Amino acid sequence: MLQGDIPDEGRAVAVTPETGPIDLSRLIDALLPRDGDEWVSVRDVMARIGTTSFAPAILIPALVLVSPISAIPGMPTIGALIILLITAQKLLRREHLWLPDILMRRRVGAERMRQAHAFLRKPAAWIDRHSRGRLGLLTIKPMRVTATLAIFLTALTWPFLELIPMFTSVSAFAVALLAIGLLTRDGLFMAAGYAVMGGIVAFFGALWQGLV
Repeated sequence: MLQGDIPDEGRAVAVTPETGPIDLSRLIDALLPRDGDEWVSVRDVMARIGTTSFAPAILIPALVLVSPISAIPGMPTIGALIILLITAQKLLRREHLWLPDILMRRRVGAERMRQAHAFLRKPAAWIDRHSRGRLGLLTIKPMRVTATLAIFLTALTWPFLELIPMFTSVSAFAVALLAIGLLTRDGLFMAAGYAVMGGIVAFFGALWQGLV
């Protein structure tokens, strides 16, 4: 797919979602605006990834928050609300995800989304080359539920801690690693996500104890 080309409105870009393989480079094309569009809305992105693609729908906002877009005031809260609603529905075993219109209408300028896409393109290509089935114990169903719950609890902190420099980006990176692990059934990415989360908890624990 040429840079700047995007899937037609309504076409899912995920490949066999949540069962792999997943073309992450193609998935992030959902962030790109159509020619002539000045904005990209949540509704636009959701239409492209599909309403049955829970893990991609978690991954996309997490990746956006890893990018410089996370510096936009209020963006961590919007991303948190989206991920919280999606993970809650996944935990409740809904077959189709739903977001309220007030969130679906949220939008980001086209140029910022192009910048986010450019920022994520090389890491996405690297993941596509290196992801494979590893540490299978972390990808079995009970552990997938655990990962979804960990994502939910992490996103729950973003509205309250978004003013802490880099907190949202680092914790969103952990969420993205878990979501990638869910998509590719690669337990190594999931282990890395848990490690980043553990590091965040350890840092705040040390901060609380006055060790930092």
